Amino acid sequence: MADLPEHVATNRAFWDGLADSYVASGRRNWEREEPAWGIFSVPESEVGMLPAAIEGRDSIELGCGTGYVSAWLARRGARPVGIDNSARQLETARAFQREFGIEFPLLHGDAEQVPYPDASFDIAISEYGASIWCDPYAWIPEAARLLRPGGELVFLCNSIFTILCGPDDETIPAGDQLLRPLFGMHRVEWPGEDSVEFHLPPGKMIALLRDCDLEVTELIEVRPPADAKTASTSVALDWARRYPCEEVWRARKRG
Repeated sequence: MADLPEHVATNRAFWDGLADSYVASGRRNWEREEPAWGIFSVPESEVGMLPAAIEGRDSIELGCGTGYVSAWLARRGARPVGIDNSARQLETARAFQREFGIEFPLLHGDAEQVPYPDASFDIAISEYGASIWCDPYAWIPEAARLLRPGGELVFLCNSIFTILCGPDDETIPAGDQLLRPLFGMHRVEWPGEDSVEFHLPPGKMIALLRDCDLEVTELIEVRPPADAKTASTSVALDWARRYPCEEVWRARKRG
C-alpha cells in the first residue's frame, strides 16, 4: 500500500477490518425488490435517487462495498461495474453474485483513479462509498471524466446538518447545536476511528461540480418515514424527521 495516497491506504485497512460486520446487511439489500437508501432504509419510491432511464445504460458504482446498488441496477437492465477499496468487501460481493445469480465486473481499486477510458459510462453512482470516503477534489473529477455527455452522477452522503451538529463521539446522536465550523470543512477524522472521511459545504460542492462540467439537477434532502428504524447511533429518528441527516446530489455531464 506504499503507493496509495495516505487516506486511501488508511480507509482500505479500516474497511477490510469492518467487512464481516456488513455481510448481513449486504444480504438484506441484495434480497430487496425495491431499493432503499441510507441509514434509515428509505424506499426508492420516496427518495427518487435512481436515474429515470436505466435499461441498456453503462454504470459505474464508486465504492460499491457489497455490491447491492449495482445489483439493483443490473436487475433494471443496466450494465454495471463496481469498484471498491476493500478486497474483503469485494469477497462478500462476489459471494452474493454467486448466491443471487447476478454477475457484473468488480474491481479492487481506488475510486479516485478508475482504470477505464474517458466517457465509458452513462451513470456514476455512490451511496456512502466514494461520496464520503474519497477526496471530492479527486473522485468527482474522476467521475466526470468517466461519464459520457448527458451522463448522470448520483451520490448519497451525510447532510451538512449531520456533520455540523454531530458530536465527535458517534455513539451520541446529533443535536440542535452547531459543534464545528462550516468554513474550511473538507477532511474529517473522528476521534477513535482509524479512517478518513471527506465532507464539503454545499457552496463548495456546487462550485466543484460546476468546475467539472457537471450541472446540478437536484438536491434531495432525505426524510425518513415516521416508523423508520436504524442501527445507527449517530442520528435519532425524531432529529432526522426535523433535519435531513442525508442528502442526494444529482448532476448531469454537459456536452
